[in-house]
Amino acid sequence: MNTERILIVDDEPEVRRMLRFGLTQQGYEVWEASNGLEAHDLLREIKPDLVILDLNLPGIKGQEVCHSIRMADPNLPIVILSVCNAETDKVSLLDAGADDFVTKPFSLPELTARVRRCLRRTHSPAEESLTFRDDRLEIDFASRRIVLDGKRVRLTPKETEVLRYLVAHAGKPVTHRELLRSVWGADYGDEVGYLRVFINRLRMKIEPNPAEPAYVLTEPWVGYVFAQLNPSSGEADRQ
Repeated sequence: MNTERILIVDDEPEVRRMLRFGLTQQGYEVWEASNGLEAHDLLREIKPDLVILDLNLPGIKGQEVCHSIRMADPNLPIVILSVCNAETDKVSLLDAGADDFVTKPFSLPELTARVRRCLRRTHSPAEESLTFRDDRLEIDFASRRIVLDGKRVRLTPKETEVLRYLVAHAGKPVTHRELLRSVWGADYGDEVGYLRVFINRLRMKIEPNPAEPAYVLTEPWVGYVFAQLNPSSGEADRQ
């Protein structure tokens, strides 16, 4: 059984009841809030493992709540619910710190699948042992430690997954579709705007000069590639 706590923030009682039923059936501990103020109180009280957040809330809007949650805790997964389906809306929410976006109306199996992916914390031993180190950047996925020029870097869960996948395939161009499906799931593949948001945020956090990236490189018309690792030393191969 799952032991994670999930906070549902939605002003529609019917939606909250449906989500509570489906998630408790999966073994999650479920808490509810009907607006942003209640959500902030519960966030401090219960310290959830994931937040399901409706965008159209009364009072404090969902996007503002999302941004404040992300500023307070970069590691807390946030799944947005919204009737909006425009790509620009989704990208702006991802830029505000959301990890995933589910459009209303949605199916319960779809939502629970997204929740499971966002809560995923275990990886294969090969992935957990991944490290990268040079004279400026240090990455250790086992300890979730990322340091740039001696300063600790805090990544969101999805930023970490994107970086992990790129480092696991260092030196090999990863297509947009492959990266989307590996990190977000098989129902993704064409949302290139999603990747631009996360890649830009990654570069702002781990690149000494984000305008001229040295680690997360663009492969024109294909996708992205992480700087080649030296298999014998784990250090960056700059050749």
